[in-house]
Amino acid sequence: MHKIPHSLSSKLGVSILFLSILVFVASLGVMFVQSRLLLRKKATERITCVLDNTVLRVRSCMDRVETATNSNGWMALEYLDPDSLLAITHHVVRVNPHVNGCSITTEPDVFPEVGPFSVYSIREGDSVVTVREAAYDYYNQVWYKLPKTHARPGWTDPFNDYNENSLFTKNIIASYCKPLYLNNGRFIGVISTDLSFKRLKESIAEDQPYPHTYYALINHEGRYIIHPDSTKEFHKTIFEDLDAETQPELVALGHEMTTGGKGNMRVTVNGTSCLVCYQPVPDTNWCLALVIPDREILQPYYRLAYVIMALIVIGLIVILLITRKIVAQSIMPLHQLLAQSQTIAEGYYDEKYAHTERDDAVGRLQNSFATMQESIIRHVSDISRVADEAKLRNDELIKATQMAEEADRQKTVFIQNVTHQIRTPLNIIMGFAQVLRNSMGEIPHDEVKKIVDMMDHNTKTLSRMLLMLYDSSDAGVSNEQRMQKDEMVSCNEVVHESISFTREHFPEINVKFESELPDTYRIRTNGLYLMRTLRELLNNSAKYADGAYVLIRVQETAQTIRFIVEDHGPGMPEAYQKMMYEPFTKVNELSEGLGLGLPLSKRHSRSLGGDLFLDTSYHDGCRFILELPK
Repeated sequence: MHKIPHSLSSKLGVSILFLSILVFVASLGVMFVQSRLLLRKKATERITCVLDNTVLRVRSCMDRVETATNSNGWMALEYLDPDSLLAITHHVVRVNPHVNGCSITTEPDVFPEVGPFSVYSIREGDSVVTVREAAYDYYNQVWYKLPKTHARPGWTDPFNDYNENSLFTKNIIASYCKPLYLNNGRFIGVISTDLSFKRLKESIAEDQPYPHTYYALINHEGRYIIHPDSTKEFHKTIFEDLDAETQPELVALGHEMTTGGKGNMRVTVNGTSCLVCYQPVPDTNWCLALVIPDREILQPYYRLAYVIMALIVIGLIVILLITRKIVAQSIMPLHQLLAQSQTIAEGYYDEKYAHTERDDAVGRLQNSFATMQESIIRHVSDISRVADEAKLRNDELIKATQMAEEADRQKTVFIQNVTHQIRTPLNIIMGFAQVLRNSMGEIPHDEVKKIVDMMDHNTKTLSRMLLMLYDSSDAGVSNEQRMQKDEMVSCNEVVHESISFTREHFPEINVKFESELPDTYRIRTNGLYLMRTLRELLNNSAKYADGAYVLIRVQETAQTIRFIVEDHGPGMPEAYQKMMYEPFTKVNELSEGLGLGLPLSKRHSRSLGGDLFLDTSYHDGCRFILELPK
């Protein structure tokens, strides 16, 4: 009587609690949604500010390199001799810590006495190495062709500086290249200053607004220049391994970054929802992005939510207890009547209740209950008996009706399917026969041959369907039970015969054959039923595969011989795999066939002492394995 699920006071308390929960949820829901939006907005502003500062820092590093190049370029023109150029490049690298290397390369006719000339200085630890470079095709290098072609200074995309028989740096670099012109406008060469991306990456990583954020720098092709996963740098693009249908937001982000866009976008990276802020690096075709997981941004929000939810739960429990106690005290006089009505509602009609002497409304109600219970007892036994008998008859009738309907449906479907499958080739044969009869002398010999081949193909199709119907009948089962399995059969020979049969029906299919057994290897079995089984498996692969790959392989195990038929195609639907061996079952009811190929193949394989099963580990199409004992 006092259990919460049956207590009126508890129900009223729960109702009040439910209304309280609705108010709490509505109020807190609005508060949390607004807090989440505000937190995201503040985080976006903070991240954008950090990204702006990082881009400025990157641009500052590049400006230092540009300044070092521009401020020393005039010296190369002023002191245009080999020794001075060596000293100039050495000076540029030594006094500029952000410069990784500097080279000056001249046209072949600038120093006729020495020919092609190029000097290069690089930073190696705390020292600077300066050399005159050995002869190689530096006139076709991007750092030389770019300023010469465009007649203005500019940055190259990052590249590997390795050149055989010459001085090179092990770091990936980008070069700021400036053309050198004499006063008369003659182009004499290029001064090129290198920025190390290793140092640039370290400089970028200095400022991270959240613990698990990272930076990514890409060029106009979307290729990663800087990425926390070093295996992606200079090898992969942002568009690789993307599915445009399932990851459209990443594709859109890639297009925004490669076209010089600026902004922020929410995307899913490796299964994690992230906020990505991006903007281009000025005067380059690069774009810098800052990636922050949502969980980092919303971590304070989650902590606050846990505290508030705990307080809400405690408050609602207190409200429930207080409300239940107040309501219980208010409805105490009705508890006894509630207990009596619950007992009757639970089906205990035989327990009689005494009449009361009370003459108030509750007393009269109790006496009415007692009189009603006496009447119920007299009728319940008769009603229960009649209901049980009616239910039993109805259950039997429903079951019989369902069985009859199902049998009728299966019969109708079977007759319709068989009629359709037989009528189609018959119509083709009849139509071609009439064509031959009416126009025999007018049809070219090649067309007659095609018509005869088509009639032959459909005749064989009819023969195959009739044979399958016979095999599936009681007569076919009895004949199979009496089959002889003492015939010595060559495994490779029966496969060749099955392949030839398949090619007659599907001449466009090239069936591949592989065997681990010699042609002389034989097993004791029934060759006819083995051949029928292999023909059905090859027929299914040729009919449902992509038409480009069908393979039958013969393997030997310790106790068995395996005939494996595999193809490339849509494969077997998982829902169909559970019933594919049931007769007259097809993946597509409109497809050709009676739905007997796999069921009969399964039955034949077991009659031969083996088994047929689908290899579910194969995902490029279908792979059926027929296993027979040696």
